[in-house]
Amino acid sequence: MKTMRIILILLFTGFLTAVPYSGAQEKTDAAAEKTEPSIAISDKMDDVMIREATKVKEEFQQKARSLFDRIPLGWDLNTITYLYDLAVSMPGKIAVFTRFVIEQSKVLGVIGSILVVVFIAVVFYSLLGQRRVMGWVERKVEPLSAYIPEGTYPFVMSGIKVVVSALIPLLLLAAFALINALIDYSEAWFQLIGRLLGFWAAGALLLRILKESLTQDLFKVTAQYGKAIYRWARLALLYAIFGIAAYWTAEVFEIREDFLALLRFAISISITVVLLILHFNKKAFMSLLPEIPIQSYMWFRKFLERYYFPLLLVSFLAALLWCFGYKALGRLVLIKIWFTGAAFIVIMLLFHSLKRYLDTWYHRLDLTEEDARIFVGALRSILKYATVLASLIIVLNMLGLLNPLQRIMSFPIFQLGDTTVTFWLIVKAILILLTIVYVSRLAQAYFDYKLYPSFGIDPGLGYALNTVFKYTTLGIGFLITLNILGLNLQFLLVFAGAIGIGIGLGLQDMAANVISGFTIIFGGKIRKGDWIEVEGMMGKVTDIYLRATKVQTRDNIEYLVPNSNMISNTMVNYTLSSALIRIDLSVGVSYSADPRQVEKILLTAAENEPEVEKTHRPAVRFVEYADNSINFELLVWIDVRKTPRRRVRSNLYFVIFEELAKAGIEIPFPQRDVHIRSQAGPTEAEAS
Repeated sequence: MKTMRIILILLFTGFLTAVPYSGAQEKTDAAAEKTEPSIAISDKMDDVMIREATKVKEEFQQKARSLFDRIPLGWDLNTITYLYDLAVSMPGKIAVFTRFVIEQSKVLGVIGSILVVVFIAVVFYSLLGQRRVMGWVERKVEPLSAYIPEGTYPFVMSGIKVVVSALIPLLLLAAFALINALIDYSEAWFQLIGRLLGFWAAGALLLRILKESLTQDLFKVTAQYGKAIYRWARLALLYAIFGIAAYWTAEVFEIREDFLALLRFAISISITVVLLILHFNKKAFMSLLPEIPIQSYMWFRKFLERYYFPLLLVSFLAALLWCFGYKALGRLVLIKIWFTGAAFIVIMLLFHSLKRYLDTWYHRLDLTEEDARIFVGALRSILKYATVLASLIIVLNMLGLLNPLQRIMSFPIFQLGDTTVTFWLIVKAILILLTIVYVSRLAQAYFDYKLYPSFGIDPGLGYALNTVFKYTTLGIGFLITLNILGLNLQFLLVFAGAIGIGIGLGLQDMAANVISGFTIIFGGKIRKGDWIEVEGMMGKVTDIYLRATKVQTRDNIEYLVPNSNMISNTMVNYTLSSALIRIDLSVGVSYSADPRQVEKILLTAAENEPEVEKTHRPAVRFVEYADNSINFELLVWIDVRKTPRRRVRSNLYFVIFEELAKAGIEIPFPQRDVHIRSQAGPTEAEAS
């Protein structure tokens, strides 16, 4: 030990002397010019923080004022007059429309006109015959139900219906593209058909998804109110689809801009009213939010339930303000707040679903599958961390607070060499370091669970590899953190001398334990899971740290044994080569017993004991003729990892005692014969 300490002192003293003076001649001038300390608290912290906070405050005030800027609607009373005149003159424009159709048919030609008419007929037939197509698909898919699990079949069927609903307009869109390539016709009304077909595909897909998810009882939350919600949601969606289609049509035929603005306003107002009516059914919409045991989610759900109608009124007023030109204010209330709430709900639902899956997996595992349970635990940890981090980032970003918060927190805390360290940099570095730690733990658990068993790697070697991987990833994470802080890694050399002196003089025992820890990890003589006996204590090695080894006894007492003690003292490893050990039981019987009968009883007891290993036959030895008994030894083999020696001895002694008693064989106890020699006293005559 003294030799090791002297070597450590010499090594680190040499390192101390080498680092500061390497390249000293080249840096003399720079060191002379630089008089400020290497580490210093920033004297500009308050000024920078106040200045940045003032800028953020001014930007918020400017944005708040811009919320009430009104954008002109683009229409007035003259637009309504124009609309009235257009409606009155509409019957007289039938002849104009007829001439337009004849002129376009001449441009298309006979074949082109026939193709367009046939195509329009197919579109109408598809609209009317979609239900028939769905029925045909159901009949074709029904025989497959025998090969699909009963719980999965409804979801498969709903997915097929969703695909088919969008497939019809997509096929029509492909046919339109073919016709467009054949006739080379680029009129605006004809191109509008292709645009509407694509819009129809998207609308049909969304409508079918709503129908299947709300009316087919696929989910428990939609069983009670799903159909009612679907009726109103379908009405609102169809109204929006036809409104947008009407607006596109008006654009194609070059209707006046003020009329388009009026049409846009009317569609927006009507959709807002329909959505308001749709959301009047509070119970139906609250039923879509399941009760999951997450405190923040439950608080959010109770808040929505208590203030549902006030929030609905505020949202309706914000939508009206948006329609009347106050787009910034409406966007703030409807998109920023409600989309943030929706994102939070989606994150919580995903977290709950994944957590429930992991819990189910965990409970299905056998208690002996320790590596699998550790892997599931690592997945749980990284899931919680990712959920919290994603919730904070997404919510703050959607509310528009992430960038201002970043700017406010970017004030300097201290000067480290040439680097100005800010609070935001520290937070970002800590988050990245935590991510590396969680990912490292998950990777180690996966290696133990899947990788090492697949390659036949011994658990002890696997533990050593995991230890190297852990400290390597931590070192890389530390260097990445320093790089994010903008710290020049050469600056660390300034501390090397102090660290060397500390280790060489004050931390000699710790250095010895660390070196011994590496010796244990890579030496392969002590591995995680081994059963050892050291310092009069026997237990299982559960962890090998750099400074100490943790040993857990069968009484669930954990000892931390310094690694240097493990190396320097005598230590017994019961599982180094094999986990099987032999134990002996002493049995004494009376001299009247038949030794062969005793041997038979002992062997039978050992063979019938379930905790005795059957791979090695038990043996009985006639030991000695003692004072009061003839003594035997029963030798049996046990797996020290699974079976405590005292428990096996206890079980065998119970059985042996009963069997000897049944056979009438006495177990003697120590006996001593005491002979008292009496001596007669003198007679009276002699006495006289």
